[in-house]
Amino acid sequence: MNYDQLIRRTILGITPYVPGKPIEEVQRELGIDDVIKLASNENPLGPSPQGVEAAKKLLQEAHLYPDGGAVLLKEALAAKLGVEPEELIVGNGCDEVIKLLAEAFFQPEDEVIVADPTFGEYAYATQLMGARLVKVKGEGLGHDLEKMADAVTERTKAVFICNPNNPTGTVNSRRELENFLRRVPERVLVIVDQAYFEYVDDPAYPNGIDYRNDGRVLTLRTFSKIYGLAGFRVGYGVGSKELIEYINRVREPFNVNRLAQGAALAALADGEHLQRSREVNREGRKQLYRAFDDLGLAYLPSEANFILFATSYPARDVFQALLRRGVIVRSADIFGLPNHIRVTVGTREQNQRFIRSLQEVLAELQTEQ
Repeated sequence: MNYDQLIRRTILGITPYVPGKPIEEVQRELGIDDVIKLASNENPLGPSPQGVEAAKKLLQEAHLYPDGGAVLLKEALAAKLGVEPEELIVGNGCDEVIKLLAEAFFQPEDEVIVADPTFGEYAYATQLMGARLVKVKGEGLGHDLEKMADAVTERTKAVFICNPNNPTGTVNSRRELENFLRRVPERVLVIVDQAYFEYVDDPAYPNGIDYRNDGRVLTLRTFSKIYGLAGFRVGYGVGSKELIEYINRVREPFNVNRLAQGAALAALADGEHLQRSREVNREGRKQLYRAFDDLGLAYLPSEANFILFATSYPARDVFQALLRRGVIVRSADIFGLPNHIRVTVGTREQNQRFIRSLQEVLAELQTEQ
């Protein structure tokens, strides 16, 4: 069938998202049983135990529709964050919240500004609605908010700030964000993606939620990272009541399933899991930094649960060689960085296995030159 006359033309520029390779696929393709995945910034300690128990109990209620408004979860989040429930929207991961925002606000004549490199979902949502994506490359692979402010035009509808940035792990300070907000017109939406908020140690790091009364700022958070609930897909946005109300107009009524809501609600109260996850990540970052220093590899100090490092070899070659050793990482060529690898911070044992495998791979590639 010829779809040329049927297709919505704006989708033709979209490159489908390619997730990190799943463990099961690697096991099947390479015949390896012992595989570790350090590719998708998941919590190496697993899900919150309290979240797991809550989900198990809710299996008996799987015949019931979920709460369409995620009322209990929003009330618990509101109490924890110091906001009103009406200032929250809960989605099927932050990805859905980003898409809902685009559906509510983006039009074909609009421009949307993002950093280069950054999380690919912003480009997807922009192109889906036919708006024009404007990429701004900064120094050190992070967000140059001054340059991004300079890029604002009469057509600019929104700016995405991934803080910490994925894939670099870099952050922008409170002063940088506030200077940016002062420079950008009030008509421009500012989406502050803080998916890795709980991992940050930098005292100058801003809490995006503090700016919700600005009216144009939407802050994104997730249960997929430090809470370990990536498989349940629960993310949320915090903004002014009016902004949230408009986004809610395009949200499907049962967008977050019953088990996911219950698991997130329980995980929110699991302070022990949260603290242990932070500690493991801090120690893991130090462990990997030492290894990269020993190997003479350049890397970006990270405020997230992953590290971006460079090699003198093509990222795809390093990725494939590690894969054959049962270690899944993320080749950063998808971000336009052909010699960089992004590795998730794992447990001490997982990190050590990655380091040992990387040493072998680099020695192997050097021999082949």
